[in-house]
Amino acid sequence: MAIREAISADGTAIVYRSAGPDAARPLVLVHGWAADLRCWGGAADDLAERHRVIAIDLRGHGYSGAPASGYDDPKNWAADIAAVLAAEGIESGAVLLGWSYGGIVISDYLAAYGTGVVAGVVYSGSMANIGRGVPGAETGPALLAAMPGVFEESAGRAVRAFGGFGDANTGSGGSGVDAQRLFGASLATPPAVRKALFYRSVDNTEMLRALDIPVLVLHGTADPVVPVADGRYIAETAANARSSFWEGAKHGLFLEDRDRFVTEVSTFVAGL
Repeated sequence: MAIREAISADGTAIVYRSAGPDAARPLVLVHGWAADLRCWGGAADDLAERHRVIAIDLRGHGYSGAPASGYDDPKNWAADIAAVLAAEGIESGAVLLGWSYGGIVISDYLAAYGTGVVAGVVYSGSMANIGRGVPGAETGPALLAAMPGVFEESAGRAVRAFGGFGDANTGSGGSGVDAQRLFGASLATPPAVRKALFYRSVDNTEMLRALDIPVLVLHGTADPVVPVADGRYIAETAANARSSFWEGAKHGLFLEDRDRFVTEVSTFVAGL
């Protein structure tokens, strides 16, 4: 396992962790809003047994740089993914896996750079679009209830707001340790960054329709953060999509049922 750094187009340092066999197919894990590369827990270790797993800290999160602005520009998010792929010398065959907001980020990349380096895409509890009135960009009740408290600089208010998520991220299968790790990452993400990520509107529908690679959609039917309707929108729009909707599952499928998540992702990757 190695911690490395890539420099994005605007000079932002993007930190990432690489694990698994160097000769294996690259699997790039892109976390969601107010999380970091540690969010994947043991699922990342399991996936690294057979894949070259590259887990990224998004800009403004974890150990990556946190510029004062630019979070509303899809080109910046796209360039972050491109920088990591280039730093690792990956020129083909990669699989991009986005969780939650990470699905928007990988969509930004595909819209800007195409699929030349990418063999497949996985959306887990994700949306591809964001913005008021944009299709496939609904916000779940748990997140709506937490706003605007999750944007607060007041530590007490932010703690209470994030505490309101309850088991939204872990579901019934996640542990208290998992929940605390995600909670800590959320509070460690600067409040200004947490807020800035919602101040943009992007419709990647045409990109989804034009995708010439396989897509896997994993989504819990009881997801209170990113509604299952957003996952269904991706599955119905992408030209070559398959889906697995987990009955009664919530937002963090890799925590709720680690074994099932690893199996379904690995099966998809093996079929590429």
